[in-house]
Amino acid sequence: MAIEIERTFLLRDDSWRAQAGAGTPYRQGYLCSDPRQCVRVRVTGDRAWLSIKKATSAVRRLEYEYPIPLADAAELLDEICADQRIDKIRYHVNHAGHRWEIDVFEGANAGLVVAEIELDDEQETFARPAWLGEEVSDDPRYYNMNLARTPYTQW
Repeated sequence: MAIEIERTFLLRDDSWRAQAGAGTPYRQGYLCSDPRQCVRVRVTGDRAWLSIKKATSAVRRLEYEYPIPLADAAELLDEICADQRIDKIRYHVNHAGHRWEIDVFEGANAGLVVAEIELDDEQETFARPAWLGEEVSDDPRYYNMNLARTPYTQW
């Protein structure tokens, strides 16, 4: 069983950019979702995955991810997920032994920027970078599957 423990934060400013490399575009859509689980299609570059996730707490999820053909993923995104899709650019920043993923959303979620950190344990401590703002891990509006349905610009 695959477990993902992830915490999500807003950012205070864009000073993180000085530490980030080039960003990677992500397109993802949701085949189905409800408040606690989803099936997602994701494309980045020339690779694609099908992911199944189920929340067991605000920060812990069961996660299963499988590579799929890029052409299949593109068709799923265009034909099945057209109304529940998000686009973002993901950046990575290393800070005090942890790797942060910073997502800069585009399209209907433009203006939203979040930082995520994956942890080995829900109680694991970590150093907070100066650019890190309020934690939103327990706010379902910030879950990607919900952003696909109710974009940030519509709040």
